[in-house]
Amino acid sequence: MMYLTGDPAADSLLAEDDLALLLGMLLDQQVTMESAFAGPAKIRDRIGTLDAATIAAMAPDSLVEVFRRSPSVHRFPRSMAARAQAVSAVVRDEWGGDAGAIWTRGDPDGPEILRRLTALPGFGEQKARIFLALLGKRRGLTATGWREASAPYGAEGTHLSVADVVDEASLARVREAKRAAKAAARRPARGAAT
Repeated sequence: MMYLTGDPAADSLLAEDDLALLLGMLLDQQVTMESAFAGPAKIRDRIGTLDAATIAAMAPDSLVEVFRRSPSVHRFPRSMAARAQAVSAVVRDEWGGDAGAIWTRGDPDGPEILRRLTALPGFGEQKARIFLALLGKRRGLTATGWREASAPYGAEGTHLSVADVVDEASLARVREAKRAAKAAARRPARGAAT
């Protein structure tokens, strides 16, 4: 079971549906984690399916309306609908409609999965590393080298990202670690000119 949205039905979808988890990770920017990962359930409920080919084939303006409808899928419905559609098209065209094939087809190792993830629209290096850690820590991925490829997010005993959230207490620890990291990034380097 996942604990990412606060909604058992949405969390269940993330645990069972690879495209849902992938799209949730895609949406996880500039909104709360809970809102981002609840997005795939909203999309499914509004269009009647969570299928890569269906999403990829939708008229772009229709998908924007799906994202915009209250409660919105994302605070930036136009850009995030376009990204979700682009990722869905890659899943349809390159992975036979099976999002899970990205991390399973051909028995890839951690570095190869990371390469595949960073090739997806909207997945930069950090997002891909976090998603790889999420697969390993919460979805049972056993690919050789996944921890190293997802570093630092794959390390055991950390509270750095969504990959480490299993309950309310771990969510609070992840949020605190993110706040501390942002504060540290804002502080001027010691000895730097101000």
